[in-house]
Amino acid sequence: MYMFDNRISIDNRELLEEYLNGYEYKTSGLSFSAQYMWRDINRFSWDIIGDYMCISGISHLELEDGIILPFMFPPLTRTGEYDKDSLRETIYKAKERFDKAGQPFSLRLVPFHLMEIIKEACPEMSFKDDRPNYDYIYLTQDLIDLKGRAYHGKKNHLNFFKRTYDYEYVVMTSDMADEAMVFIDEFNKRKDVPAHEMEMLKMEEQAMEDVFKNIEAVGYSAGAILIDGKIEAIAIGGQLGKNTITEHVEKANVSFRGLYQAINNEFCQNVASRAKYINREEDMGIPNLRKAKLSYKPVKLLEKYIGIFK
Repeated sequence: MYMFDNRISIDNRELLEEYLNGYEYKTSGLSFSAQYMWRDINRFSWDIIGDYMCISGISHLELEDGIILPFMFPPLTRTGEYDKDSLRETIYKAKERFDKAGQPFSLRLVPFHLMEIIKEACPEMSFKDDRPNYDYIYLTQDLIDLKGRAYHGKKNHLNFFKRTYDYEYVVMTSDMADEAMVFIDEFNKRKDVPAHEMEMLKMEEQAMEDVFKNIEAVGYSAGAILIDGKIEAIAIGGQLGKNTITEHVEKANVSFRGLYQAINNEFCQNVASRAKYINREEDMGIPNLRKAKLSYKPVKLLEKYIGIFK
């Protein structure tokens, strides 16, 4: 279900970015690159209500009695400022849209610093912690240098890869879309996962095909590692605010020891000039993914919250 009238598209990128970049939200989902990449899977839609842009979507992670419910991101400002009264008016008008559609209203993926602003506008809203959706934020230089005991294992894997394989890191362009899709197809075929997870992978496959064809048009930062001229790892990200790159996708052929460390390291080197920080998104509450993200020693976990009317 799409809650609002407008869809995310390249044609309305400029307008969307006026609001997405109007404030330092710092959260991975609030960038055009993220909104475009997952627009179909998460059924993103938007409208301008009062002084703010409202974006709605669905999450396949949060189910209520087996039903996927829509939610709304926190309203986005174009000016960099929030007015208590106008924000309150926008939230209540957005809630009316949900009420008319017979859907419960909630604000999700609300960063801590914005939660306090919303509380002031709507003190009758209550917020609960959303740990599975915390963003993991790293210093780009830390991921390049891998200094110290904490990174010892990753450095060993990276050094092994560099010693063992003759490889090339390339900046991806849309001309490489077909090659990239061969890699994605082979990557997914190696997966042994339950049927519902495979269904999600197939949905992601369609999203990736669109992304690869529109790397320049959307403004993605993307790179690949080639071994014997064939793509064996990819990383794709997008600009988030003034000094952060969000890495949306990182995939590597695990047949090559150290390839995951290599694609991460090379990608970070390539974006370092425009990104002091790397946001590697959330762990979705998956234990192994949480362990992996913590192992890279984030300098900050960006807290997010769910807001509902009491």
